[in-house]
Amino acid sequence: MPRLMAVSLTETQVQARTKTVTRRMGWRGLRAGDRLTLCRKVMGRRRADGHVEPLVRIVDVEVLAVGRERLGAITADEVVAEGFPEMSPEQFVDFFCASHRGCTPDSTVTRIQWRYLPPAGVQVALL
Repeated sequence: MPRLMAVSLTETQVQARTKTVTRRMGWRGLRAGDRLTLCRKVMGRRRADGHVEPLVRIVDVEVLAVGRERLGAITADEVVAEGFPEMSPEQFVDFFCASHRGCTPDSTVTRIQWRYLPPAGVQVALL
């Protein structure tokens, strides 16, 4: 069963399949070949009034590569792979740090690269 990963900050890029890489503060145990289900939101779906937001599954992916690197070392090509072709590396680092408490450009993050899987039941012809 695939692990769930929230992509609330990049849902549009995931739906458009323009995002093939993500950076995370954790996820150290992830390995190439693992499968993930990318979701709108995973944690914090229970509201104060007791209502639980539904789990919105967007797409399944297969992890191709996992590595650890300094956030500030991101390149322009990697920013595009993150789904932000309009941002510079510096703008992406600022965006990432603003959305991850305690993160700085010198923080070591986990870089995860994936490929999108076809929906269940869809057969893909191999040429």
